[in-house]
Parts: sequence; structure tokens; C-alpha cells
Amino acid sequence: MARTKGDHEARRREVSEAVWRVLAAQGFDGLTLRAVAAELGATTGLLTHYFPAKRDLVRHALDLLDERTAARPRRAGGEGLAAVRAALLDILPLDPEATASNRIWVSSWDTALADPTLSSDHAARYARGRARLAELIATAQSRGELPAGDPDRLALGAQSFALGLVVQALLAPAEFPPERQARLLDDYLTALAAGPPLSS
Repeated sequence: MARTKGDHEARRREVSEAVWRVLAAQGFDGLTLRAVAAELGATTGLLTHYFPAKRDLVRHALDLLDERTAARPRRAGGEGLAAVRAALLDILPLDPEATASNRIWVSSWDTALADPTLSSDHAARYARGRARLAELIATAQSRGELPAGDPDRLALGAQSFALGLVVQALLAPAEFPPERQARLLDDYLTALAAGPPLSS
């Protein structure tokens, strides 16, 4: 009997779940067609139907990670500076799910840096995140909670701070428990709010 479109979509979801389990367990270093096939209980030949080359598998994994990150519940931060704080807290590895997601993201950097197309995709993802953050910052500026200046520049600094804190927390979790991460973020935002206006 011929396979239906629904069968195909169900199988693709199974493959995606297998890709995710390999990522969660082994990171991008362990993401191979063979590893995914073993996780799925299938042959690598089946997987080449979905991913003709390793790059296709990696790109799918990055898209899957992007989708799962976007689908995670977000903090309700209100408006203004509170919304900026909530958005930055959502980046940090403050719970097991966010920690696992951040581990996978960080493990993807080396893979992305080795491929110009994947590097460009990654850069676009971070640019979209900065753009969303800049909108929140502009609102905080309009409320007088952050200094005047280019919101894109402030968003760049805030994103860079958060990503740097992510790396430190992943490498030394005992030194950067969730409470300390939140305090460091609050210190950063307090200094930002009290600082001199930035030139455009």
C-alpha cells in the first residue's frame, strides 16, 4: 500500500525527535547520520532520504533547536525595563530545560563556524534576537527607564552580556547558580539604567 502524506509527516516527526535526542545526549559533535539512525532503529539509507548530506542534517538540527527555543514558555515581564529583564532571563540557563538548550546551542557554534552558510544562518538568528530586544529597550527608553541613545547599540551590549554569562554558567555551574546569574543581570541593568546617555 502506498504511503500517504500523513505517514510521511509522521515519519519525519519521528526522525526529528531522534535528531533531538542525539543532540541532547551528544551535542553537535555526536550528530551523525549513523547516530540518528541508531537512535531511530533504522538504516542510514532511510535517513539519506531526508538528509542527503551531513550539512542537511545539521541545518535541520539547527532549525529544530530554533523551533524548540521559540516554543519554550516565556516570562511575563510587563513593559519597559521589566520586559527587557524578562527577555534576558529567558536566555540564561536558569533551569534544566534552558541549560540543556543552551548546551546544544553552544555546541553548535563550532559546527556553524566551519560552514559559511551555517555561520550566516546563526548570525541571522542572533540579529533577530537583538531586533526583538531593541524594541523592548526602545519602550523602556520612552518610559525614562533607560538612557537615551541607539536602542540597537544597547541591545547589542545586552545580548553580548547575556551570552557571555551563558558560557560562564555552563562551564562553571557551581560558581554561577541561577540566583547569582539573576543578580549579575540585575547589576548589569542597574548600571545601564544609571549610566550616561549613549551617543547615537
